[in-house]
Amino acid sequence: MDPLMVSAASGMRSRMESLDMLANNLANAATTGYKTDRESYSTYMASEAVDAAQAGDSPRPSALPVVEKNWTDFSQGTLTATGNPLDVALGSQGFFVVNGPSGPLYTRNGSFHLSSTGTLTTQDGYAVQDSSGTAIQATGVGPLEIAGDGTVSQDGAALGQLAVVNLPAGAADKAGANYYRQTGSQPAPSPATDVQVYQGKLEASNVATPETAVRLVGLLRQFEMLQKAANLGAEMDQRAIQDVAKVNP
Repeated sequence: MDPLMVSAASGMRSRMESLDMLANNLANAATTGYKTDRESYSTYMASEAVDAAQAGDSPRPSALPVVEKNWTDFSQGTLTATGNPLDVALGSQGFFVVNGPSGPLYTRNGSFHLSSTGTLTTQDGYAVQDSSGTAIQATGVGPLEIAGDGTVSQDGAALGQLAVVNLPAGAADKAGANYYRQTGSQPAPSPATDVQVYQGKLEASNVATPETAVRLVGLLRQFEMLQKAANLGAEMDQRAIQDVAKVNP
């Protein structure tokens, strides 16, 4: 394939991946506790082409643009007061721990509810863990009170302390619905220190909507230019074939 078309196609593919990521960020700009995704670009050269160039069998291979990896920006989102005593926000690092369907899940979304049995749960019905790993269970009829260190009380009696943990660097993998799971054989999550828990508040998404929209438009324009380059390469190849056919009827 023509080097121009190869480079253009590689560029379009990397822009499509970035466009999907940015579109997902914009779709979750109003999602409580959502953390924006970002990408890192790199270049790629096939090892076979590099070996052939070093042996003198071919010219230096082209370096093709690729998205090397996506990573999550865990910077703090804005805390918004809701007045709901079951809304909880973290003003520090860490994640709440909940009982997922196949093991513990971690989230920054503190929009909690009380189930019909009095268990503190997420909107998806997953029980919220305390520092001992058990579900927090309401036993009285009064409202829940949540202290700055995460201690949950009702009618003057402590029900437990919200589990807030830190995941090892690079070990938090998005599991959908604003949850994370620990990836690989990393060390176990460690209890977070200097925890700041705010009752009656929620953490907004940290997506910078204007910046993301501007980047989205920029990537669309880059994709259009690369598409034109690919079309130009195809047109040049077609004309070359036609010219050869005219010379050698």
